[in-house]
Parts: sequence; structure tokens; C-alpha cells
Amino acid sequence: MKKSSLLLFLFLMFSTFCFAQSITLKGVVTDDTNYPLESATVYLTSVKDSTVVDYTITKKNGSWEMKTRKIDEPVYLKISFIGMASYSKRFEILKADDDFGTIVLKDNATELSEVVIKGEVPPIRIKSDTLEFNASSFKVRPDANVKELLKQLPGVEIDDEGKITVNGKEVNQILVNGKPFFDKDGKIALQNLPSEIINKVQVTDTKTKEEELSGEKASGNNASINLTIDEDKNKGVFGKAMAGYGSDDRYESSLLFNYFKDKQRFSVLASSNNINSTGFSMDEIFDNMRGGRNSNIYYSGNGSFNINGVQFGGGSGITRSNMVGISFSDTWFKKLEPNINYFYTSANNENENRTRMELFLPDDGTGVDKKNITNSISKSESDQYAHNVNTQFEYKIDSTSTINYSPRFTKNNSKNRNTSSQTTFNQDDILINESAGTTFSETDTDNFESNLDYHKAFRHKGRGISLSLSNENNKSEGANYNQSETYFYEDGNTTSDIRNQVRYNRRAVDNYRLKARYSEPVTDSLKLIINTEYTSNQQIEDREGFDFDNATGDFSIANDALTNYLSSKTNTVTPSAGISINKSKYYFSFEAGTSISQFDNFSSYMGTDYSLNKTYIYPTANFYGNYRLSQSKYLYANYSYDVWFPQASQVLPVEDLSNALYTTTGNPDLDPNKYHNFYLSFGDYDYSTRTGYNIYASANLTTSDIVNNTTIAPTGKTTTTYTNVSGVYNSWLGGSFSKLFKKDEHSFRVNIGVSGGLDKGKGYTNGEQYQSDTYRIAPKIAVNYDFGELLNISPSYKYTYRKTDYTNFNIGSQSNFTHVVNLQTTSYWPKHFVFGNDFGYTYNSQLSDGFKKDFFLWNASLGYNFYNDQLLFKVKVYDILNQNLGTSRTISSNSIYDQQNTVLKRYVMFSLTYKIKKFGGKETKSRGNSFWMF
Repeated sequence: MKKSSLLLFLFLMFSTFCFAQSITLKGVVTDDTNYPLESATVYLTSVKDSTVVDYTITKKNGSWEMKTRKIDEPVYLKISFIGMASYSKRFEILKADDDFGTIVLKDNATELSEVVIKGEVPPIRIKSDTLEFNASSFKVRPDANVKELLKQLPGVEIDDEGKITVNGKEVNQILVNGKPFFDKDGKIALQNLPSEIINKVQVTDTKTKEEELSGEKASGNNASINLTIDEDKNKGVFGKAMAGYGSDDRYESSLLFNYFKDKQRFSVLASSNNINSTGFSMDEIFDNMRGGRNSNIYYSGNGSFNINGVQFGGGSGITRSNMVGISFSDTWFKKLEPNINYFYTSANNENENRTRMELFLPDDGTGVDKKNITNSISKSESDQYAHNVNTQFEYKIDSTSTINYSPRFTKNNSKNRNTSSQTTFNQDDILINESAGTTFSETDTDNFESNLDYHKAFRHKGRGISLSLSNENNKSEGANYNQSETYFYEDGNTTSDIRNQVRYNRRAVDNYRLKARYSEPVTDSLKLIINTEYTSNQQIEDREGFDFDNATGDFSIANDALTNYLSSKTNTVTPSAGISINKSKYYFSFEAGTSISQFDNFSSYMGTDYSLNKTYIYPTANFYGNYRLSQSKYLYANYSYDVWFPQASQVLPVEDLSNALYTTTGNPDLDPNKYHNFYLSFGDYDYSTRTGYNIYASANLTTSDIVNNTTIAPTGKTTTTYTNVSGVYNSWLGGSFSKLFKKDEHSFRVNIGVSGGLDKGKGYTNGEQYQSDTYRIAPKIAVNYDFGELLNISPSYKYTYRKTDYTNFNIGSQSNFTHVVNLQTTSYWPKHFVFGNDFGYTYNSQLSDGFKKDFFLWNASLGYNFYNDQLLFKVKVYDILNQNLGTSRTISSNSIYDQQNTVLKRYVMFSLTYKIKKFGGKETKSRGNSFWMF
């Protein structure tokens, strides 16, 4: 903790120094009738290169105030307002506070015989709750993509994991012309759209569809980015095709095609590879050679990835994938705006796993560390394919009412085969059980989800009604085959469990939600809100088990122990009321109500039917608060109280005997899970000093958490039911700080962050309650240096420490720490060449014997652009030292897992990429020595 205290002290001292070097400029802006102009943009630009130095906007009375750094070079003070002639005045230096008095903007209207000189478009405008950047005002490398453009915008940060923040708020939605580009997370657009076609970058708080249609303030604390395409560039095609082949039969290929015509857009994506990559969202320097390099689609370096909510790869191993995606948007009948996205994806994953697990047992008074140690190895292969259609239709009925319908369809098939063996010893190194076997499963899943939102605004400003209906209908059918041999050893006796059986599973989930909301303005800023919400959640599980009949050669012997039927249905009505206060600087919303739930459960097992029906009445509460202390400072708070109902298998007395080593059964006396959620954040980004920071804290406190109550026999066989405990919580806290230094061709950015938390877990083993208290802290620092457009150097370091203290186990505590160091360099010299180097070191302190604790990962790539930069030839080497490793340690409330999985090892890849751009029917040639995607 001394290190973290020192880090905090240096952070505060550095922040104080940065903010101390500022001056205050102020004034008033009016029109020529002396009428104050609100939301006029006041900004400073460098005379040398027109870059933005600082900016602000005027208040209702036309006044403005700007705290900026002392400036010892020529700058322009400029003022812009829509429909008015722009104001500009040059200053050689600005080193002291200054009051510019009243500045009058003249009307832009002129007589027809006069020449009209349009005012300069300001680089930054603030319209109501929208921060808008003029893309052409910010310099980027020729042919840069949108990601590079965003990096140049004030207040925007993009870390090496792909997370984007604007003035401290995390961006969770990126749109193109107001519509999703394949998906709302927008990462495909971020990597693949050329920056030169972008006209405006608009930043707002992310809203739900209900908030968007009703015009209400956002209740969350995330940001949304909308990219508008320049009208001159909104007609044409652009894209690329790439193919590569390398050592060990590694290959990759991808295709991207985009067609724009006014409001119509058609895009195609396709890829095929066996290097754990989606293939189309590449950083063209490092491609997918490191987990973080492709984290815009998945955050993993071990083979898993996710597209439109469909997971592929299983989280470990090596994945061979194929993907085709189509995106279409247009405007039909002037009022109907469709957006349609389709993906087909198939993936094959292979993995070999080795695991060592220590399971702690309660103190029996002997003072001996009681535990079971399990060592296991497995080899698995999975195949998965999915069709995914995600659509959105918005229809403007009239100027006061809008309806939005967003259906989504998914069809998925998955096959999994696993061959494994394991042994379990007690603390005295005595073998208590061993098993080996093969399992195979195949599941077909159909899923349909939709959201229907309608909003009607009345003549009285602020008065409106919103209706929303959502559904999720999921149906899956599958079979699980199990051929295994398990042996238990106790007091010199051996018992066995030999299985060759199949279990057919049918599962159906039907969830519906209907909500009606009415808002009534009391004053201009105070609004009364009345809500009524109805939800219906139903889940059915129907299982049939059969043993193999050697006589018939088929699974024809009914197994009643594996056969059961479970259903659970929860109907809830929640009336609530609240208020919202909306001022220029702050927004608060509070709602409270009562939830009345009917919880009905039914099971049929071993010839016995069982019903469990209960009625619950619980309070509900939600609070949102957002206070903007200044143009850059904000304070956000959120609190909610909610109830989560257990699954049928957790409350019905049905045994799950599908695994010889683990048995579960429900507890009819189980109560719902009741929990409090808290979140608080504060942030500031001072563009004048290129300095920003944010601090956050959150917690989840459960008053009746559902936990495992496990009995472990001397043979290691476990039987688990469920019970409620109070006082369980998880908490997170942290912050980040960034500072940019820039002089001439040199740009130097520092990012410092720290995250951590306190967690308390509880449970029962052999009738004794155990408790764990976990402390975690993870400071990190990243530095980014740019020398013009020729060189980038980016070192980073992250330290993670985790300690868990145990109660009621003889073992007192467990801890581990990791070091991750990385150095990334990119050179764009000489002309047409680009060289990338990525070198990292990872150390994991407490892995068990037999698991390697550290490894180096070194990747490099060399690219050459030719044929007017339309062709890129590249050679890349992944894991040059052939040391890549997939080891990890997980510490839980009652156990420790050490495991190792298959990872990609060294390979060399040669590839060729062809790029094309045609706007307005003319082909656009690349400029400069850039090799960027477009």
C-alpha cells in the first residue's frame, strides 16, 4: 500500500502543477442588436498550423470564460455562431488574464448583388447535449482510419485494449449516420472506415431507445459517438481484399466492401483463417498477433471471440473460423428507416488443458490443512456455426410520435467432444478417487428477441407517453453422451461408477416485458413520472436419460435418475412513480415503487410431482444523478435496489446425477437474491493543458445471496444444494490520469491508472460456513511517444496483486501477483515501408510446480506499399522466441485453480492486401507514405 500511496501523491502533485500554469480569458458575445448569443463557440487556434488550443461556449447571457495555459506563440481568438459572420483576432502571446468585453457578431445576410463569404466552420461546437467535432479541422496521417481521427480529438482516449473514453466517459456505442454499422459497438466502423469521408464526429450521452424517442436525458454514464459522412463522399465504394499464407499451414484471408449512396449503405465482410482472428478488423501493423491487438472484437489472446453476441472458440485453444457479414441501411417511404445486419459464422476450436485444483475443507480441530488436490488433463474439440440477423426499423408517424421495432434472430448449432482423466488426493497424499472418460454433446438453439418502442409527445412541452414491449424466446434441443469410469477409494474399499449413457435435453425460455410511462411537466425543469411495468419469465427444462443396451447396441434402457421435468414462471407487476429535475448543469431522477411477484415452480422426478408457489412483495428504487460542474468536470451517481429470483433447479428437490463426482439438488426454502447497487464517478478533462483524470467507485451489496452448501465425502464426491447468506459484497474502485505534451514534431502522452477492490464471499462446506475476504489492486502506466508521422514508441507496464484471507479454513490466506511489461514501436520510414515491433514479458508469481511462471512474447511485421499505395505486401512473425504460454491462476472463496491451455506458437505469415476507393465515380489514390487501411 505504500507504493500506491506514493503513486497517488505524485499524481496529485503533478495535477496541481499542470493546472497551476493557466490563465483566464472571458468576455460577452452578442448580435448587432445587443441580444446575447447562447452556445456560440469561442476557441483559440495556432497561427502556425491551425490546431485547436482551447475552446468553450457562451452561456444564456452570452458570457464566456476560458481557463487555458499560458501561450507564447501567435494564436487566433475565433468566435462562431450559426447564421452569423465569424469573428477572428490575432494575438502574438497570451500570458495574463484578460477580459475582452463585448464582442458583436454581424448577421451573415447580404444583398444578392454582394459576394457572400461563408464563415469558417469551427472545429468544435456544443449543441444542447451534443459535443460536435469538425473532422477536417484535425490533422491525421493520409489514409488514416476513424480510430486515428478519434485519437486527435480533445478529450478522447483510446487505450491498447481498444476501450474509448471521451472526457472520462466510456464509449459503448458508435453509429454511422445515426445507424449501427454491423453492430452498435461500432468497432468494425472504427477500424475500417477511412477518416477522410467523415464530416462530423458527434458525442452524446448514450440513451436507451425509450430515452432517445422521448428526448429525456440519459440515465447511464456512457458516451455514444455518431459519425456523419461528408455529402461529397457519401457516394462511392471503398474496401480491401487480403490473402496470406505461412508456416505450419497458417493462413488468413479477408474481404471488405462498402457501397454508399446518399442515405443508402451496403457493406460486406468476409474472412477465413486459423490464427484466432476475426480477420477483418485489423491493426494493419500488428494484425491479430496479440490478444489486445484485436480486442475490438474479442478481448482474449487464447482463441475466443464474439460477434454480435455469438461466442466462438470456447475461450481457449486454437480456432479456425469462417465468417460472412452483410449490413444494409436506407430510408424507405421518407418516414421508414431500416437497418439490417446479417452474420454467418462457423468456428472449430481445439484445445488441450492441464489443471491443478486445491479445494479447501473446514477446520476439524486437528490443526491440519484439510484439502483435496485434483489433477486433470483433457483434450477437447468444438464446432459451432450460427446465423444472426439483427434489424432495426424506425417509422416517424408524424412530428410528435415515433415507433421503433428491433427484431433479432439467431440460429446456432454447437458440437463438443471432450476426453479427460483426473485423480484426486487428500492432504495426506492418499488417492481418494480417479476417473476417465469421453463426453460428446450437440445442441441446436433458436433465439428470437425484439424490442418495440413507441413515444407520443403532446403539445404541452415535456408531456408525453411511452410504451415499450420486449420479448426473448429461446428454444434449444440437444443430446449429451457420457462414457466414463469413476473409482472411489475409502478405508481400503473400492467402489465404481461405470457409465455409458445419453441424456436428451429440451429447454425453452420465454421472457416478456411490457412497460408504460407517462411524464407530466410541473415546471420547466421539474417533471413527474409514472410507470407501470409487467414482466413474465418462464423457463422449462425437460430431460430424458437412457443407458446403453449391449444386446440391442442402442441407448434404449430408460434411466429414471437422469429423467426429470422442471418449470419455473415468475409474473411481476411493478407500479412506480418518481420525479426528474433537469437543469443546465445537473440532472437528477428518482423513482420508487413496489414489485408484486408470483413465483410458481413445478417438477416431476422419479414418479413424484412437486409444486412450489410463492408470492413476494418487494420495494424497488432507482436513482440517477449527473452534475456538470464546468465544461469539462462532471459528477455521476447511480443507486438501485432489485431482486433476482432463483432458477427452478435451485428451489425444486430434484437431484442432478449426470456427473459421477458432483450431485446437485434444490432447496425449497431458498429466498430470492436481494441486492443494492452503488456507483459514483468524477471526471475532468482540461483541454488547455491536455490533462484529464477520472475516479470511480462501485459496489454490489447482497442481503440474501444464493450460495452453495456443499457436502464432501471422504471419497471426494460432492453433493451441493443452495442456501441464503447476508453480508456478501463486491466492490470496485479506481481512477486514471492522462497528460499530453506536444512541441513541434514531438508528442508525448502519459496514461496512469489504478484499479482495485474489496470482495467478501461466503458459503458452506460440510455444514460449516466459510468466508473469504479478497483484496486486489492493479496499477498501470502507459507512455506513447510520436515523432511526427515517422515513429511511434509505446512502452507500458501493469502490476496486479490479489490476496484472499480465509475464515474457517486452516489455511490463512493465499496471494499472487503478475507483472506484464510491453514495448511497441512503429516506424513509417523510409517511404512506403512500415515496421512494427511488439515485445512483451509476463510473470505470474504463484503458479504451482509444473507450471511455467513467465514467458516472452515478441511479434514483428514489415510492410511495403506499392502501386500507388493500393497494394501492401507484408511479412509478419508471431512469437519469434517460440515462448507463448497459456497459464493462469484463479483464487476463489474456497479453492485455487492453476491451468494451462493450448496457445498459438511461432509462425511466419506472408500476405498481400489490395485497397480501393472510389468516390463520386472517381478513384481516390493514396497520399503520402502512409500504408493505413484506407
